[in-house]
Amino acid sequence: MYLVVIGWLYVVLMMSVAEASNTTGTLLGAIVTFFLYGLMPVALVVYLMRTPQRRKAIKAREAAELAALQSANAVPGESLTTPDAGSHAPGAAEPGSVPPVRKEP
Repeated sequence: MYLVVIGWLYVVLMMSVAEASNTTGTLLGAIVTFFLYGLMPVALVVYLMRTPQRRKAIKAREAAELAALQSANAVPGESLTTPDAGSHAPGAAEPGSVPPVRKEP
């Protein structure tokens, strides 16, 4: 990928040199040509092409942070990824507590 970027920047540099050295060309025109045909499009393309790599890096960093958090807060028999890991059914009341009361329909 970077070979294409370097090649395109070389082509745009030569276009800018041709613009500056032409009898009707100006140095300002050469600078504008280099930025509008070269640096700005190449920066956009490189940014878009690296998006999957950035996403992978972010996911890897988040996974490492989660693993560090889990190892720091490790309690035997408890898992941070499964919040309801108890032995009771989700709607069952704890022994000795008052069961929830519902209205009849």
